[in-house]
Amino acid sequence: MQEGIKGIAFDLDGTLYPNYRLNVRLIPFIFKEWRLLSAFGKARNIIREEQKKNMPCRDCFYEHQAEIVAEILKVPAGPLKNKIDSLIYKGWEPLFKKIKLHKYVIETLEELKKAGYKLGLLSDFPPEVKLEYLNISGFWDAVLCSEHSGALKPHPLSFSEMADAMNLQAENIMYVGNSHPYDIAGAAGAGMKTAWIKNRLVSGKKKEPKPDFSFHNYRHLYDFMLK
Repeated sequence: MQEGIKGIAFDLDGTLYPNYRLNVRLIPFIFKEWRLLSAFGKARNIIREEQKKNMPCRDCFYEHQAEIVAEILKVPAGPLKNKIDSLIYKGWEPLFKKIKLHKYVIETLEELKKAGYKLGLLSDFPPEVKLEYLNISGFWDAVLCSEHSGALKPHPLSFSEMADAMNLQAENIMYVGNSHPYDIAGAAGAGMKTAWIKNRLVSGKKKEPKPDFSFHNYRHLYDFMLK
């Protein structure tokens, strides 16, 4: 086992399964709701920029997100919040019934658990229903959504709350993710060790922190954590 590491926390989307497997199933939605999806993405980028200057609002995240999307689309915010919840949050969840995980994810989680590691999951989107559909809901000591803290990755707040939920110090956690700017930078900024699954061909920007470990295949992560 890796010295000093007592727990391993994972991102979900793009980390435990390849992003393309969801994106292919989203094609009909993208054609129909491309304006909403574009505005939603822009709103989350705006929120990330706001978080650099202001304290995140735990109780008003979804209202604030809807207000920004509504401003971009020039529509009322109230009904739009319900539309986002229906079409994106709840609407995408059934797609996970047919999405396959990366190879060896389940075997890796099983062996890490047997070895005594605590396992956590931190996603920018609500993960509980997705985990049920992916048949991996029973592995976790802690499951969190960064939106519920009011702070999207890479803000350190949700990573700190992940450490608290796992009852571990941040330096005793290895965080596994697919995004340099969100997962690796965020976890490293909170004091965690990091492992990057290389789902894309380009490497991280030079100014971004380098992960402590990089891998293409979950067997490599398994070997690294249990050696």
